[in-house]
Amino acid sequence: MNNNKNQQNEKFKKWLDILQQESWQLELIISGFAIYGLFMVIDPIRVSILKAQIDDNMYSGLFWAGLYVSWFILTVNLLAHVVLRGLWIGAIGLRYVSGEIDYDALNYNIKFLNHLKKRVGSFDDYVAKLEKYCSVIFSITFLLIFYMLGVLLIIFLMSSLESWVGEPEVSNYKAWIGVPLIILIVLGSLLTFIDFISQGWLKRKKWTTFFYYPIYWLFKYLTLSFLYRPMVYNLLDTKFGKRLSLIMVPLYIGISILAGMSFRTSNYLDFGSRSTAEVANVKNYEEFIEDEMDYVNLASIPSKVITDPFLQVFIMYGSAVEDDVFYFYEELKPNEDMRGFESPIKFGSNSDWRSSKKPLKDYLEALQQMYRIRIDSISFPTELVLTENKKNQKGYETFLDMKDMARGRHLLEVARKTHLADSVYFRKIVQIPFWYYPD
Repeated sequence: MNNNKNQQNEKFKKWLDILQQESWQLELIISGFAIYGLFMVIDPIRVSILKAQIDDNMYSGLFWAGLYVSWFILTVNLLAHVVLRGLWIGAIGLRYVSGEIDYDALNYNIKFLNHLKKRVGSFDDYVAKLEKYCSVIFSITFLLIFYMLGVLLIIFLMSSLESWVGEPEVSNYKAWIGVPLIILIVLGSLLTFIDFISQGWLKRKKWTTFFYYPIYWLFKYLTLSFLYRPMVYNLLDTKFGKRLSLIMVPLYIGISILAGMSFRTSNYLDFGSRSTAEVANVKNYEEFIEDEMDYVNLASIPSKVITDPFLQVFIMYGSAVEDDVFYFYEELKPNEDMRGFESPIKFGSNSDWRSSKKPLKDYLEALQQMYRIRIDSISFPTELVLTENKKNQKGYETFLDMKDMARGRHLLEVARKTHLADSVYFRKIVQIPFWYYPD
């Protein structure tokens, strides 16, 4: 029985050795298709990130931000893999033509010859080194994706617990359960990170075992590390793998900084600034919001040049607006805050919540008092209605009578009532310049 098992193991090892030698073909095929797919999905990911930010959806934002970081890691690594694998194929072809490097044929000075023989070495060593880099880069690419998934799961768990514990009028049992769990996850994450960057230092010391082992056991499930641990340990048991792990995080931080750099053309002009009396940002004019990546920023009007005897104004909704409404009008605050995830499956009755919620009319009347709309120094009534713009952004809309306005340049100002400590004031949200030339 043991002999049959040993024979099967030997056959499996031989099959793995053959597969290992031929794996470069699979690597190139997977890398090629993956790079093509990655460049196809980057725009939808960016649009989804923008939409999550606009909707104030923290959980959706975390998900799409994690996908974006994963896209960045995959793209950088697979492009590097394809380039190095192409260099490796070229080296194999050159070896078939030229064989080994004949340093004597170069007729260099002895000092240069000794340096080249020591530092460059044989051509076969160069080919082997390229093969090692290509294989490790391809393997570590998907390992990094699992690292990213683990980080996202911890952030999601922390955010959920913080939202649960941070609810208004939180009950005692939530605080007694939630706060210790948050402390445990923070400390566990810190220790896991220290163990990661130190390449397992906490696992080597006897005095750290008694408190780190339970955390290690818990976090292997929270981060799904049990799925990829064999690859991690196989990488760290070599000097090359340890060096690569040390430079991995600083390398990606450096690449991210370089990728985010831009070129500035003026000390004063910033064409990405918010609209003011001196700046007209295209994100505040509906006529310019045509691309898939374009969304209204805070508020918008139809055009820079208004020819109609009225001005349509759209103001974006945000969760902070509703928080301020509840602060100033406590009678509108429901007994239970229903913002957040909602399941289509309902248990029990919602009659208590519905009876505690005021009519929409009362909510909109409160909003009328919250906003102040001016053109130049003239105030207009804020007769707001709920609506969505053409980009499906939620907000409020009103129409201002322009028939008595003079021709020429004007400045629309939208402000909202807010508070700081005990002081109440109107905070300027946005200013939008426009020109009025009626037909």
